[in-house]
Amino acid sequence: MTIALDAMGGDAAPGMVIRGASIARERYPEVDFLIFGRESEIGPHLDKLADLKAVSTVVHTDDMVSSEDKPSVALRAGRGSSMRLAINSVREGKADGVVSAGNTGALMAMAKFVLKTLPGVDRPAIAAFFPTLRGETLMLDLGANVVCDGRNLVDFAVMGNAFARCVVGVLQPTYGLLNVGSEEMKGHEALQEASAVLREANLPGHFVGFVEGDDIAKGSVDVVITDGFTGNIALKTAEGTASLISEYMRRTFKSSLLAGLGYLLARSAMRKLRKRLDPRRYNGAIFLGLNGITVKSHGGTDALGFANAIGVAIDMKKYGIVEKTRADFANLTQPSPKAQAVNG
Repeated sequence: MTIALDAMGGDAAPGMVIRGASIARERYPEVDFLIFGRESEIGPHLDKLADLKAVSTVVHTDDMVSSEDKPSVALRAGRGSSMRLAINSVREGKADGVVSAGNTGALMAMAKFVLKTLPGVDRPAIAAFFPTLRGETLMLDLGANVVCDGRNLVDFAVMGNAFARCVVGVLQPTYGLLNVGSEEMKGHEALQEASAVLREANLPGHFVGFVEGDDIAKGSVDVVITDGFTGNIALKTAEGTASLISEYMRRTFKSSLLAGLGYLLARSAMRKLRKRLDPRRYNGAIFLGLNGITVKSHGGTDALGFANAIGVAIDMKKYGIVEKTRADFANLTQPSPKAQAVNG
């Protein structure tokens, strides 16, 4: 397997990218890397990591997409950028997936233009994991599509369902539409349309109907489906809440000598909590619905977080997410067993 890396994307690129690839290589020794970017900047980092250098090929380009570039500008002017060339390598069959910590809008625009969407997919979506009381929940869309109709939400359900089964390993995933209430009559027209289709859809797992905001943290379903506007707000709210709790705890344990002693006694438990809430564990937003594997790392992550994003791309290829999603869209229009039984 070969993974393409945009070495120039991210706040601490290219050093963070190269160190992340080194960590990923230890976990996945069977993987090679195509690294795109400025060779003069990549080389010194790669020279320090002989094992990684042995399985890496650097493709030099001086061009890069900045975090300030608008997607439309990057699409037109960034044809020779590290991001674009990395995506091209997937289309050309030279790489099995691409990982970038660069500009999210530009990455989505380029990936959609170069790789195209799968048959039946109107718009690709951004998905990511949320920590929950039951483990992890996949949520999509997280910002690629601010305005969605019923068809888009159905598409997101198919994509998320396939990912949960194929990569996460949940054979019969539960999935629901994020709404202001769980009652069937609540929600706007797009939600009602999507709900009606999904109740009769020929998809594995169980569609539970509508779920509410607090169901995300509870882990009430394996996949939460929503539009990109709502999903992005939910994501940023969750990240902000996690930071708030961490800061409150830090201040509390520093508030007095007795509180500091309490921290020493609870240090082992606190380490477990920090590890559980560590955003690096969940780094790697997945672009679903494309005819190729694209993973977006957080721009401000470190090497460990980037390595986890690479791991997401590897798992997507290993478990055939593109093929599984394509098959599910083909089956979507077929009558479900429930419908067949009623009509029979």
